[in-house]
Amino acid sequence: MKTPLLLILLSLISLGVSAQIDTTSYPKERAEIRALLRNQRPGVLVDCNDMIAVGPKGDISFSRQQWLAAQQKEKLVFKSVRPVAGQEFIRIYEGSLAVVNLLIEVNILVDGRDMNIRVRRLEVYHKRSGNWCRVAGQGTQVDELIFPIGAISKP
Repeated sequence: MKTPLLLILLSLISLGVSAQIDTTSYPKERAEIRALLRNQRPGVLVDCNDMIAVGPKGDISFSRQQWLAAQQKEKLVFKSVRPVAGQEFIRIYEGSLAVVNLLIEVNILVDGRDMNIRVRRLEVYHKRSGNWCRVAGQGTQVDELIFPIGAISKP
């Protein structure tokens, strides 16, 4: 009876250890993704042609062209996008796939109105021919009155 119980306990402990977020492997790729995130600005292309994006109203774009058309339809213009320091979490898989969760400060024009918002983003990047491009992304506006950023737990 002790042996099966001990095996179960050891299995659970090993699963817990392997489930930790890896923040050290693939340092070169992590640096490339961080540079890409920090250099985002209007006119800088980071999206793959076949990217899929979910907009703020839950609308889905199945290509970069559809995503840009959705922005035009909503009269949305990105003026600036800036990551918040300490709120970037990057996981690299096999050196060619990156899953990124980050908080960004966004300055946008919506139908002529200037707005500053914070958005929690989940993005997926793929490395093709030596270059990273975003294949998927979704953002959720953060309401800091309800959920203050400082209250978010870190891994």
